[in-house]
Amino acid sequence: MQDPKETHGESSARSSIDLGPDPEAQDAGPINMGPNSLCLTHGIEVEAAGQYLESRSFPEQKRWLYAYRVRIKNVGPVAQKLLSRHWIITDANGERREVRGVGVVGEQPRLEAGDSHEYRSMCDLSTAWGTMEGTYQFITDEGEEHEVRVGRFFLVESSDNKIVAE
Repeated sequence: MQDPKETHGESSARSSIDLGPDPEAQDAGPINMGPNSLCLTHGIEVEAAGQYLESRSFPEQKRWLYAYRVRIKNVGPVAQKLLSRHWIITDANGERREVRGVGVVGEQPRLEAGDSHEYRSMCDLSTAWGTMEGTYQFITDEGEEHEVRVGRFFLVESSDNKIVAE
């Protein structure tokens, strides 16, 4: 049974064409964006994209390196602070690893309504492609903690994703 708080882009009652998240929706769930992802959970919109770093990869040694960019925007009415992250990284063979930590790239940004935070990081794989997805733990100024989804995005060579210069 589908969680009533989660609406997938393909089954949205708004339209059969994916128009992105409904700004009035509290939880729009994942939106189909090709190799990238866009999710809205508890008033926090998270967009993620990966880029293959050919010049820093060594396929003959089974090491492919990807950069990824995450944009986090508070589209809700209350301020929220990012506390921690949980990533699930899966390679092309289905091998899964999890990464947990405080904040993102050494920061725990506090986002007022309308504020956004963007960061870049890297991920290595032992196969030519894989996926990342996960959650962030947020807390409101009132002390309410909740998880915010980061929808699955692909770590794959794609001309669509030029998020960093090599």
